[in-house]
Amino acid sequence: MAEARIPADLFNPGQVFACLGLVEAADILLGDAEGAFDWESATETTFILRATGDEDPLEVVLDFLLRAEVKSLAPPDSANRTENWDGIPTKLLNAHQPFPAADPSSPATLPALLFTGAGSVVVDYWIDGERVSGRDNAKFWAGSSGKPGVSFLQDALALMRQEPQRLKGESFDYDVAQSSSFRFDWRRDYVPLDTGFSLNQHKDKIFAVGYPLVEVLAAIGLSHARPLRLQDKLHYRYAVPGLPQLPGGATPLYPPIFLRAALGCAELPFPMRTFRMNLDWPGQAGQARAITHIYEETTP
Repeated sequence: MAEARIPADLFNPGQVFACLGLVEAADILLGDAEGAFDWESATETTFILRATGDEDPLEVVLDFLLRAEVKSLAPPDSANRTENWDGIPTKLLNAHQPFPAADPSSPATLPALLFTGAGSVVVDYWIDGERVSGRDNAKFWAGSSGKPGVSFLQDALALMRQEPQRLKGESFDYDVAQSSSFRFDWRRDYVPLDTGFSLNQHKDKIFAVGYPLVEVLAAIGLSHARPLRLQDKLHYRYAVPGLPQLPGGATPLYPPIFLRAALGCAELPFPMRTFRMNLDWPGQAGQARAITHIYEETTP
């Protein structure tokens, strides 16, 4: 198996979700992917990713994202389409292909399909919701004029392709002017009431810098996992598993099922660190949410 190590900030939920997204994508593209967080260094935490084969799994996932085409998926006979958003085609599934929920009321939450000749990855976490599946969908964005998730995804991929070599060199620190996002990486977002002004009033002079690779991988990472929502939509917990301490120098990692369970704060027999994530409303309450504070929980 080949291995990659990626610097990751545990106090950035988007990067934690993105690490899980790396495992999910590598598991689809290469097989038998696994990962764990190594925080033994006093200066930097890294995420270790392994997958079948001799190719660097990080390189394989990045090459896939840089080449992938995007479609939306809809159930048979659906009237929902995404062609109005930069011509993104909609693929109607046949009666024998599963769709993760009932046909949504608008194209905004149609699942996205990323595909190349090497494989395909579905991104559909945003279609979840208490009224649909009983699960919290951790959907922090609110589409302007009904802009669907698949369009946000395509926009982020286009930003990644502006400088592919810099993207590969900087990974989670690859930054670029980004007008909209899934709001997973809190380095881009802000609450105007706290900041004292809104960027919308200074569009020609000030712009937001975002991290599109983190956003795309985080969206993939939430395909089968969620942070644990607490009393309301502004408070969550998430956890990460560290390297197990085993004799003989072996360094086993965790398959996706354990990384998913850890993110939702399940009790697992591994070294764990748990964090609180607070959000606020950057605009009207009940719409978009911005991550504002992260705290690590400590045990007495």
